[in-house]
Amino acid sequence: MLNLPLHTAAKVRGAGIMVIGASAGGFNLIFDLVLSLPATFPVPVIVIIHRNRRYQSAIEELLDQKAAVRVKMAAEKDTLNPGCVYFAPPDYHLLIEPDGTLSLDYSEPVWYCRPSIDVTFESASDVYARNAIGILLSGANEDGAEGLAYIENNHGLVIAQDPVDAEVKTMPQAAINKCRRCMVLSNEHLFQFVNQVALLHVK
Repeated sequence: MLNLPLHTAAKVRGAGIMVIGASAGGFNLIFDLVLSLPATFPVPVIVIIHRNRRYQSAIEELLDQKAAVRVKMAAEKDTLNPGCVYFAPPDYHLLIEPDGTLSLDYSEPVWYCRPSIDVTFESASDVYARNAIGILLSGANEDGAEGLAYIENNHGLVIAQDPVDAEVKTMPQAAINKCRRCMVLSNEHLFQFVNQVALLHVK
C-alpha cells in the first residue's frame, strides 16, 4: 500500500492539474491508468505521448468509450475541466494558457519530438506552480526530464516510473537524475497514487 508523506499528501490535496508524459513502452500503462480514473476525478489530466503524425491513432475515441472519465484529443481553446483527459495531438506542442485553456504550437521539435513533454510540463508549471503534478513514464530519450525538474523547482509534485518497471528506462532514469526529490513509483504504486489523488483532493 502506498503511504504518502504528509507534505506530499498536502500537495495532492491542493493539486490543480496532473500531466503525464510517456514515449516508447509507455502506451499500455497510459491506457490502463486512464481506465482506472473515476468519473469524478477532481483535476484535469493532460497526456503527452510521442507518436508519428502519419499514424492515425484512435486511442482517444477508444478510451472515451471505455473509461469513466471523458477522453479527447486536445484542441485549440479547449477549456480544462476536472474528470477529463486531454491527449496532445500529433505534431503540435500543447500549451496551457493562464485562463485555463489549451493552445497548440508548431514551433521547433524538442528532443526531435513534437509534441514535447518538456514543453507541456513547463507550461503547466508556469500556470499551476506548486499545484502541478508531473508524472514521467517509459521512454527512449530524455524528453520530460528537464520539464519535471522545472515543475519541482516551482514546488510542484514530481513522479517518475521506477526504471525497473519501465519497458524503456531512459526517460524515467533521466528524470530521477535531474530531480532532487522525485518520487519513484512502481507500476502498482502509480495506480495507487492516482487513486489517492481522487480520494484526498480538496475541492
